[in-house]
Amino acid sequence: MKRFMLVLILMCGVVAVFMLARQSAAQQSPAVEGVQQGQTGGRGQSGERSARDPRTVGGGQCGNSAYNCIDTPNPISRFDTVWLEEMTWMDVRDAIKAGKTTVIVSTGGIEPNGPWLALGKHNYILRATCDAIARKLGNALCAPILPFVPEGNIDPKTGAMTTVGTISVREETFRATLTDIVSSLKMHGFQNMILIAESGGNINGMQAVANELNDRWNGNPLVAYIPEYYNADHPSDTGPLGRLLTQMGVTKEGQHTDGIHDDPQTTAVMMITNPDTVRWEQRVRTNKATINGVSIADKTKVLEIGQKVVNLRAAITVAAIKIAIENKGKTIALH
Repeated sequence: MKRFMLVLILMCGVVAVFMLARQSAAQQSPAVEGVQQGQTGGRGQSGERSARDPRTVGGGQCGNSAYNCIDTPNPISRFDTVWLEEMTWMDVRDAIKAGKTTVIVSTGGIEPNGPWLALGKHNYILRATCDAIARKLGNALCAPILPFVPEGNIDPKTGAMTTVGTISVREETFRATLTDIVSSLKMHGFQNMILIAESGGNINGMQAVANELNDRWNGNPLVAYIPEYYNADHPSDTGPLGRLLTQMGVTKEGQHTDGIHDDPQTTAVMMITNPDTVRWEQRVRTNKATINGVSIADKTKVLEIGQKVVNLRAAITVAAIKIAIENKGKTIALH
């Protein structure tokens, strides 16, 4: 019996020491229930959430690393890109401070384009054209290209959706996504949000979103849809691009057409981004390196054509953007 009582007393003592240790630890450190790295604040002894450090950015806590503080200098040299997704947050911060307060929001598509061209044709074109436009403006960046656009009804399938591989979104989804993208950019300090459409089915939605947001914000910041970008890729014989293509011998009177969703200037521009997107190597190897009777076998020559087309579209679009900014979003057609 005495031995049993002794064991019981010892066990009670151990439990008491354990409970006292837990109570002491709780008093010495604040509870952090539900708080993980990157979240705002913690909870002190009173249970109130501590204030978030207003300097905190970058995905972590400013108190944990100077690289998470809004005013920390960029530790590396500037990376030469105009694409938002290729920049660090410090790159974007510094670019805006340096006056790059215009951002271009472009929409492409995932749709069929004949037997040679990749489904992302419009997106590959925008990689070349948006880059050229932003650099020519000098004070602009390119937001990530929005590839998901209205391509037809999903069920039952209509339009481009009748072809396998196409991805479509509802018009309301497209407009809501555009609205959120532009609103996000507004919150980061961009003053001019420029919208351009590479595919015709994107135009109405982009124009509607631009009008609605420009009215909501009273033009501050400015949201402007630029129709000249799309129009410049659909040349008449007397238009700037039509004249350029004729001068380069790309188009001729009575020219044969292959009757597919493709043309020489489109192929040439896509090749600037990546020749694989037009299956250049495979077509050359199998003697199929033509479109509408125009050979694309000479890569150097085709890339020169593509660059001239890009430069012309960029010049036309930049002129229209400058007018839109000067007129607070009221687009004026250029002749």
